[in-house]
Amino acid sequence: MHKQGTIREAKNIFLLLRQPNHIRRDRESQGRLSKTMKFLLLRLTSCCFYPTLFLFLTVVCSVKSSVKLPPNVTVPALLLFGDSIVDAGNNNNIRTLVKCNFPPYGKDFEGGVPTGRFCNGKVPSDIIAKELGIKDTLPAYLDPTVLPQDLVTGVTFASGGSGFDPLTPKVVSVISLSDQLKYLKEYIGKLEAMIGEEKTKFILKNSLFFVVAGSDDIANTYFTIRARKSQYDVPAYTDLMANSAYSFAQELYELGARRIGFFSAPPVGCVPAQRTLAGGAGRKCAENLNEAAKLFNSKLSKKLDSLGSSLPNGRFVYIDVYNLLLDIIQNPNKHGFQVADKGCCGTGDIEVSVLCNQHTHVMCANVSDHIFWDSYHPTEAAYKALVSPLFREYMNKFF
Repeated sequence: MHKQGTIREAKNIFLLLRQPNHIRRDRESQGRLSKTMKFLLLRLTSCCFYPTLFLFLTVVCSVKSSVKLPPNVTVPALLLFGDSIVDAGNNNNIRTLVKCNFPPYGKDFEGGVPTGRFCNGKVPSDIIAKELGIKDTLPAYLDPTVLPQDLVTGVTFASGGSGFDPLTPKVVSVISLSDQLKYLKEYIGKLEAMIGEEKTKFILKNSLFFVVAGSDDIANTYFTIRARKSQYDVPAYTDLMANSAYSFAQELYELGARRIGFFSAPPVGCVPAQRTLAGGAGRKCAENLNEAAKLFNSKLSKKLDSLGSSLPNGRFVYIDVYNLLLDIIQNPNKHGFQVADKGCCGTGDIEVSVLCNQHTHVMCANVSDHIFWDSYHPTEAAYKALVSPLFREYMNKFF
């Protein structure tokens, strides 16, 4: 049977199982399912073995992978934590100004729908999910339209505006990393109820976990609103961040995760907003922010190495986003871009989140020529230029 036909029939089974028995029997009798699918349907309905269906759907409904995994290696799901770089809408229904579930966000997403992704289109979590062949997009855990089978293949718990410093999410009333862990525990409970404890452990052990945070700590909490400057100098503050990341990685491990990747902090001093706020009249990169990011990154890398050598079967991977993104910003033409210092929303200098709204004009004739969508977040094109090569470079370190 061709894969498209298999997918279509598998979805038909799922829909049939949700129908009353008499309707299900009528549709089965119409001969719309192959013999193989009828056998599976019979087994599912006679044994009430719904977990088999969910795992079956996980396999047959996946998209084509562009990454070659090692032999006998499987990645059943993708789970993300952190900030706006991988938030797919978790902030939509909480009381915060850090949200983007309105135009022009989502302008180039499927159907031009603003979903709560801080981008014109897809974000790194979506790109990675597709690279792995898991699914086309990775939904937000708090998205009310998420179906049970969506949970099996993964979600993102990330919240725009969050960070390693516990103060960072409090300042803007978003979901802290500790609360994201609480949602992970809730997610695990849902999986166990749906597919059983052993299959849940298998998913946690073999899935990829990514953490993307640190930008908001440095750019917002420390340098812009200066909420920590009286307590910490930069070395002490980056210690606080690195220690928090270390603890978060330990907690993921204790919950069953074994393949855990941390994205480094980016050159946050080069985002358009920080050029405007801290880059002087020439809107240069704010080097003090970049130096803080590099200091944090060196500490994070060492912390992850320490975990990898002390926790059995744990793979803790440091992913260097900083240097590739800096090269893209400094040499945009080499990477297929024209504009590196402005976003596409409004003036491109300061607009982000609620300041980039349906009343703000999108000034770019071609969004894909720009590295930044708003004054803080890259375009989908820039994310692809960044994430795809990094993913291929670091993939084998997880196995």
